[in-house]
Amino acid sequence: MRIDVITLFPDLIAQCAAFGVTGRALERSLLSLHAWNPRDYAEGNYRRVDDRPFGGGPGMVMLVDPLRRAIQAAREAAEGPVRVIYMSPQGRRFDQDKARELAGLERVVLLCGRYEGVDERLVQAEVDEELSIGDYVLSGGELAAAVVVDAVARLQDGALNDAESAEQDSFQDGLLDCPHYTRPVEHELGKVPDVLLSGNHAEIAKWRREQSLRRTLERRPELLDEAPLTKADLKLLDAIRKGRGQ
Repeated sequence: MRIDVITLFPDLIAQCAAFGVTGRALERSLLSLHAWNPRDYAEGNYRRVDDRPFGGGPGMVMLVDPLRRAIQAAREAAEGPVRVIYMSPQGRRFDQDKARELAGLERVVLLCGRYEGVDERLVQAEVDEELSIGDYVLSGGELAAAVVVDAVARLQDGALNDAESAEQDSFQDGLLDCPHYTRPVEHELGKVPDVLLSGNHAEIAKWRREQSLRRTLERRPELLDEAPLTKADLKLLDAIRKGRGQ
């Protein structure tokens, strides 16, 4: 998979992607990452990439032409269909389903805005969709783009040393992840649950599923409305609710 990022701060993208699973995916050529600075495609002595908004108001708006030329350069850098995504607070919420969808594509271009955003004409002409990582405002789209790159990178085949790790992540089946423990068994902060030491894989799986359901019910109950729950899950949920006095 190839990801191109349109950004005024290409070094920031490179640094965010240099470590951990994303860095491993890049080293293993499972993913290629390229940054394009729109300032390189701006004109004039000052290579301006922004100007004041029509209608007045604070801040600056990124110009159409430098961004458009950068996007076009990214499009032409490799063959294949490209999806252009603008990282924007106005976009749909980025989630694990969207990460899986993007991970299956050959090419993605992530557009990072700055200041008050980008000229809407550029969005209408060049952008296929807008994505947001949450209901808050960042100084620019770079950190949001880095989140997307990381989420997509770890879903590439071979990026994780243990292929089952991605399958057990939170949201992979619509639920939050269960608690995890490691050595030592006994600690001043508590003891590892006995079931995890039992060697009974069926009971361990049941415990983990119950804990996943419990956490989701307590922390993100709205996820249960869309999660693909089995009859066994519903039975566990009923027992959990009764235990909580619901």
